[in-house]
Formats: sequence, structure tokens, C-alpha cells
Amino acid sequence: MTTVDKIRNELIDKILSIRNRAFLEALDKLISSSSSESDIVELTNEQKMMLDMSEEDIKNGKLISQEVLEKRNLEWLNAM
Repeated sequence: MTTVDKIRNELIDKILSIRNRAFLEALDKLISSSSSESDIVELTNEQKMMLDMSEEDIKNGKLISQEVLEKRNLEWLNAM
């Protein structure tokens, strides 16, 4: 059994043992809202602008490696 199937089955077992109606209704709302909200994400205009700026940086070769970024961050933190 895969990990996802195992987790799902364990959750089902736990849910079947719950007798508190209010808790089950809250759980139902949580599950329903998280599945519908995860389908479509609306970006703000600012987020879209930042993505466009990032695309331009990539096109223009304005990139640094993760290693260099971490080194700069450590230097900045140590300078404080």
C-alpha cells in the first residue's frame, strides 16, 4: 500500500470513529473549501508584475546560484 493510500485509510478510520456532529461538519467544510480553493489561484496585479520582472531577469541572464545567494545572506547576517 502506498503512503498516500495508507494515510487516506487511517484518516477514514479516524473519521468513522468521530461522533461529534459539529466537529464532522467543521471537518467537511475544511475539506470542501481546501479542495475547491486549490484548483484556481488568482494572482494580484503586483504578483503578476513580479513574475514578469522575474521573466525579464531570466531572459537577461540576471541570475545567481543558490550557493552564491546563501553566501551573500550569511555575509549580510554576520554584518548586522
